[in-house]
Amino acid sequence: MSNLSTFLPLILMFVVMYFLMIRPQQKRAKEQRAMMDALAKGDEVVTAGGILGKVSKVTDTYVTLEVAANTEIVVQKPSITTLLPKGTLKGL
Repeated sequence: MSNLSTFLPLILMFVVMYFLMIRPQQKRAKEQRAMMDALAKGDEVVTAGGILGKVSKVTDTYVTLEVAANTEIVVQKPSITTLLPKGTLKGL
């Protein structure tokens, strides 16, 4: 009984840490992967560098973004952070 009472606070600390830190991070990573898999031509996105663009081509590891008329850039898929609602770029 004495051994259990000495390790109980340590065990509780790990359980709390799991629910407050590890589990939400895993959930965000899962949502990010789902967004990457769902990227399609015509989607409007924001990159990690803050560049807004419209997806014009998607490959396994790269995405081609149209950032202005007749101006395209190629970025890595993981650098895309946010999927914007349709029509957001026209409002800017």
